[in-house]
Amino acid sequence: MYFVYLLRCKDNSLYCGQTNNLENRIEEHNFSKTKSAKYLRGRKPVILAYVEKVKTLSKALKRELEIKKLTKIKKEELVYRFKK
Repeated sequence: MYFVYLLRCKDNSLYCGQTNNLENRIEEHNFSKTKSAKYLRGRKPVILAYVEKVKTLSKALKRELEIKKLTKIKKEELVYRFKK
């Protein structure tokens, strides 16, 4: 099982990623100096804003790319629907 996720950064931006261990990855993003994404430097702490489960790595990578291509407004709509 894989997860495609959006993280809310402290500057209110959204970061999209994929992983097979969501809790561990969020912890790495928040606390690791070497295993986090460059984009998140200076934007921590991050919190989980949205998540989707997918069955394969291939599908996770495709979905991650789809989400990354969305506008900020469309990403915010995903977050809004996720919180309902």
